[in-house]
Amino acid sequence: MSDADGDALGVLDRMTRILEAFDQDDGGMGISELALRAGLPKSTVSRLVGTLVRQRYLERDGKHIHLGLRLFELGQLAQQPRELRTAALPVMADLRNKTGQNVHLAIRDGHEMVCIAVMRGRSTTPSRVRTGGRLPMHATALGKASLALATPTDVDQVLAGELEAWTPRTITDRPALRRQLADIRRGELAAEVREFAPDVSCAAVPVRGPADSVAAAVSVSGHADDVDPGLLEQPLRAAATALGLRLATMRSPLR
Repeated sequence: MSDADGDALGVLDRMTRILEAFDQDDGGMGISELALRAGLPKSTVSRLVGTLVRQRYLERDGKHIHLGLRLFELGQLAQQPRELRTAALPVMADLRNKTGQNVHLAIRDGHEMVCIAVMRGRSTTPSRVRTGGRLPMHATALGKASLALATPTDVDQVLAGELEAWTPRTITDRPALRRQLADIRRGELAAEVREFAPDVSCAAVPVRGPADSVAAAVSVSGHADDVDPGLLEQPLRAAATALGLRLATMRSPLR
């Protein structure tokens, strides 16, 4: 580890100690009390608090310091995938049982998809994606199902980036990808055959959340010789509808 890396980790550790000095019942505290709780010099706490305030992780109210809105926002973001996964697992299990193939649930994070749940099917082809794994949007059915319904600006930003050829069949031609996304937007199934992995076919559909927003995408995949994406459309759309209904009844709806 370089000296710069060590310094950065040291700053991160001190910032973490400051944030963890707060508890549920705090009405805010001054620099002296915060330094005492964090076990750090007042000068260090004063300097780091300034940085955390600028980044909205802390807020100042006169001489008192409180946890900031940004932490609440991040907490909400962390909660949403857990709630979505909880709602999705029964639906995914039913889809896995009906198709016998691997089922994945993923959400968009920037220019990638993040897999938040995997149900392994009876297929002899293991899932190439683990929970927490990241997927390219241009080369996967999950990514295309989500990207097709994104804003034109988001589509432009994704397609302006590097479009890696994961296999010889990966579509990296931008006009061709735009045509494919337009077809999906008009209702065509999002599918890819040997684009992300040389022996895998996959089909996916978006999952609608409250206010018709795209909350996630759900897919079925298996060996390319055994899976016809077209035959998966009906069970996939039924699963997406069922999950959308479950999300609509959640106490803390996704946004």
